[in-house]
Amino acid sequence: MSKIYDENHLKMQLEFDSEKLASAVENIIVHEEVMDEEKAFIESRDMFFLSTIDAEGKPTVSYKGGDVGFIKVVDAKTIAFPSYDGNGMFLSMGNIAGNKSVGILFIDLENPHRLRLQGEASVDKNDPLMSEYKEADMIVRVSVSKLWKNCPRYIHKYVKEKDSGYVPRENCETPMPPWKKLEDIQEILPSKDQGKAIQQGGTITIEELVEIEARED
Repeated sequence: MSKIYDENHLKMQLEFDSEKLASAVENIIVHEEVMDEEKAFIESRDMFFLSTIDAEGKPTVSYKGGDVGFIKVVDAKTIAFPSYDGNGMFLSMGNIAGNKSVGILFIDLENPHRLRLQGEASVDKNDPLMSEYKEADMIVRVSVSKLWKNCPRYIHKYVKEKDSGYVPRENCETPMPPWKKLEDIQEILPSKDQGKAIQQGGTITIEELVEIEARED
């Protein structure tokens, strides 16, 4: 019995004469625990893509980034990562609170390689790992159900230019994103952000925001 294929997958495999190949690929690459080589790859990533499902059953995909090491392989069946400050929507975290199923794509764009992972996630503001991540809102732990490597042939090769300056780091103040400095939104910011714009150079207009974002591009 297949671990990942349902009748729709099998129907297409039959149509394109790939059912034997697909079965062999599944048997060779799909497994249920993080192996040493995969642990090293996951923990070397500074970004990944997270897929979650909302209350209507609709999927969404989010980019998650941090410094190398921000994703931890806790054990062979568990990975963890922080949820940092965002735009206040909490789409991914809210989805996980309602539906634990997640999909994750780890990818290396400089040395084409990718790893897919599926599992069940949970979020916790009191997780013991909170102390290891400056300014994390909560910790996400994913219980791994299956993972596998994918062929990298269609990955375009990109070279990273620099780290994001907005990732929380020890021994330095985390800069406020420019859009949170907009003078028109100061009254609706969360309490933790109240007054920060003044402390970090003052508020800005929408025209100034456009100029700043153009420079950062």
